Amino acid sequence: MSEIVKDIAVLEEPEETLSMNPRKFILWLFIVSIIMLFAAMTSAYLVRRAEGNWLEYTIPPIFSYSSVVLVLSSLTMHWAYVSAKKDNFNSLRTAITITFALGMAFLYMQFQGWVELVEQKVFFVGNPAGSFMYIFTGLHGFHLISGLIVLVFALVAAFRLRIHAKSLNQIEIAATYWHFLDILWLYLFFFLVYFH
Repeated sequence: MSEIVKDIAVLEEPEETLSMNPRKFILWLFIVSIIMLFAAMTSAYLVRRAEGNWLEYTIPPIFSYSSVVLVLSSLTMHWAYVSAKKDNFNSLRTAITITFALGMAFLYMQFQGWVELVEQKVFFVGNPAGSFMYIFTGLHGFHLISGLIVLVFALVAAFRLRIHAKSLNQIEIAATYWHFLDILWLYLFFFLVYFH
């Protein structure tokens, strides 16, 4: 009789389900949609470039420097995450602030890159080579602004002590998105340099 009761108890236990934080799930959907967008755009770039009538110009060197700045911001974002895991609140706030400042510096450098493009007579309207450059850098810049907004929310949460070793979701989301934006820019930069 006791074996039957054990068998019934085993049958009644619910199966363990795989779960993911809804915000993380939304973030990953958003990341996949951005990847699809830029994959389609880089494909369109290659097709259009193969058709000819392609303006040759020099990619402004400041885009290389801004790439270094963005890589540094990924390092400081990782520092923020590690600080949160260790409940080092001062380092957490400092790291997020530095990451934000580096993100702003990156945007400023991207704008300066646009100024240099205009000095080379490369405009948004005109030859598709210039149009693609502005679209790639502009769309990435727009997404980076959304990343800066995510950082602001993480910084506010850090000051309110809502990010700590037992509550890492917000810093994980911010770090994942920020690192993705960094990788996306490096992909775009090397793509533009190689297929320029």
